[in-house]
Amino acid sequence: MIKNFLIFNITGKSNDSFAVKFDNKFFLHKFQNNIKNKEYLINDIVSFLKKNDIEIDNQFSIIVNQGPGSYSAIRISLAIAKGIKITKKIKIYGYTNSQLLDFTLENIEVLIKTNKLENKLVKPLYLR
Repeated sequence: MIKNFLIFNITGKSNDSFAVKFDNKFFLHKFQNNIKNKEYLINDIVSFLKKNDIEIDNQFSIIVNQGPGSYSAIRISLAIAKGIKITKKIKIYGYTNSQLLDFTLENIEVLIKTNKLENKLVKPLYLR
């Protein structure tokens, strides 16, 4: 069972966000606008984690939205997730927009409990 997680909902749409569940606390970060300059995304994530005194360790899992969505947004979020996976030796899972319609803790936990997460990442779905 996934206890602590970092979840990305970054598909290049107006609802781009990420969240962290750590020690039974849930932190949500929604981007003000569609992220125009994705190169700053990792800085936003690192700053958010530091601000909330969260350290990613091997007890975490990463969950990434695989789309459908913007090619750039999905590839960048997958690259960040993969980088964290490699450096922290944690598991990575994927989901699609249709599996998580509302980005709330309750819905995320239902997604986890119903074993709908893909463990064999990466199967991104890009919009054409």
